[in-house]
Amino acid sequence: MEEEKIPQSIAIIMDGNGRYAKKNNLPIAIGHKNGCDNLEVILEEVVRLHIKYFTVYAFSTENWKRSKEEVNNLMSLFHIYMPRILKKALNNNVKIHFIGDIESLDEELKNMCYEMINQTKNMTGTIFSIAFNYGSRNEIIRAIKKIKIEDINNLDEEKFSTYLDTNGIKDPDLLIRTSGECRLSNFLLWQISYSEIYITNVFWPEFSIDELHKALSQYSMRERRYGTRV
Repeated sequence: MEEEKIPQSIAIIMDGNGRYAKKNNLPIAIGHKNGCDNLEVILEEVVRLHIKYFTVYAFSTENWKRSKEEVNNLMSLFHIYMPRILKKALNNNVKIHFIGDIESLDEELKNMCYEMINQTKNMTGTIFSIAFNYGSRNEIIRAIKKIKIEDINNLDEEKFSTYLDTNGIKDPDLLIRTSGECRLSNFLLWQISYSEIYITNVFWPEFSIDELHKALSQYSMRERRYGTRV
C-alpha cells in the first residue's frame, strides 16, 4: 500500500473474544487471553506501518455489568499484560495514553496506568491510546463538568474537543470493528463523526496482520468528503 494512503489514526473495537472461545470449545478466559496476545501482534504491525495514532477499546464502563468471574478474569489479565505492553512500547518508541475514567479504578490498576504513561511520555513514535473504563457518554459528561461557566458562550467544536480524554489525539480516520457487530458500543462517539468504518466478521483473536491490511486496503479505496458534494 502506498504510504500516503495509510491512515494516520486508526481505532479498533476488539470484539468477539467470547464467541471465538465458544467456537473453539475453549473457556472464555482463554478467549480473552488470546485477544490480549493478538493485541501485541497488531500493535507491532501498526508501529511498522508508521501509523501515528492507534486507539483500542479494552474495557468499557458497561463491561462492569458482566459476571463477577469474567470481570475478575479481565482485571487479572490487565495486571499480566500491562507490563508486557509497557515493555513492547519501550522497545518500539511507543507513547502510551489512556482514555476513560482512570481515577475510578482501584489504586493498583490506576497506578499501573500512570506508570505506563510516565515511562513512555518521551517516546516519539506511535501514540497508543488504551480505552480503559471508557464510555463515550461518560467522557462527554466529564468534559462538560470541566468547562467554566464564563467560557460557555465562546465554546466551539475545536475548544470542546480539548476537554475530552482524546485531547491531542487525532480523530480516527478509520474505525475497525471485529466480529461482525454493526454498532458503535458507546465508543468515541464525538471523535468518529467522519471516520471511515470497516466491519469484519473475524473475531478479534483471529484478526491477523493480513486482516489489518485488508481493512487498510479498503480504506485506501474510499473517498472522504466530510459532508461536501463531489
